Amino acid sequence: MPIRVTVWGEFRHEKRSEEVHKLYPHGMHEAIASFLRKNKDLKVRTATLDQPDNGLTDAVLADTDVLTWWGHLAHSDVQDLICERVVRRVQKGMGFIVLHSGHFSKPFRRLMGTSCDLKWRLGEHKEIVWITKPGHPIAAGLADHFIIPREEMYGEHFDIPEPMETVFISTFTPGGECCRSGVTYTRGAGKIFYFRPGHETYPTYYDPNVQRVITNAVRWAAPTPNSHEQTYGNRLEGWLDQPQPTNNQSRKFPKPTSRKSTTKSK
Repeated sequence: MPIRVTVWGEFRHEKRSEEVHKLYPHGMHEAIASFLRKNKDLKVRTATLDQPDNGLTDAVLADTDVLTWWGHLAHSDVQDLICERVVRRVQKGMGFIVLHSGHFSKPFRRLMGTSCDLKWRLGEHKEIVWITKPGHPIAAGLADHFIIPREEMYGEHFDIPEPMETVFISTFTPGGECCRSGVTYTRGAGKIFYFRPGHETYPTYYDPNVQRVITNAVRWAAPTPNSHEQTYGNRLEGWLDQPQPTNNQSRKFPKPTSRKSTTKSK
């Protein structure tokens, strides 16, 4: 069964800036979706900020295994309800790939619990992306580094929690700054990957190495096949005598009771 991918884009720069429109005439989200669609194991759709429910209805998210996110101008225009909807889906197992200035998005900051602020500088910087975790699935098919000829600079300190894994770091010339540019987390059952490159005025999403990283990340972040949602609450006695599940079946436990109903009277 293919991995169901929703590519979410703010889609504001492309409408307001002729420079960005020339680079991404159909939007950055469509540029990303187009190279993902070349993979037969991925089923790709797009969604944008100005669609109803910011493009992320309950039905869309329920039909999404991995959500990619690019935003910049209009983080505050994302409805709080939609942010919480995304966070809940991640916690239940949906993969979440956050790109470039998406580090300031509502869902990412909510999942990280920190400001996610950093240092930055506009200009034409050469970005050298170094692989710091060789053999990681997200780095599959890459050499020990790759170069993006023109990019915006991001620098430390990057106010994120200590990553589960730092897959990439980037250095920039001129300037000499460095930044953790590819980091992973888990939240609940969901996998999260933040990937730094992707300023809107540069053709970053046409770069083959960047495309490879994002494609690898989508596969890495996909939920475990045949996994089922966890249940919580009081576990009653008798569970050990229940039949063992077979194949993809889930064990059926006695229905949990509320904490109040199990309190002994004095």
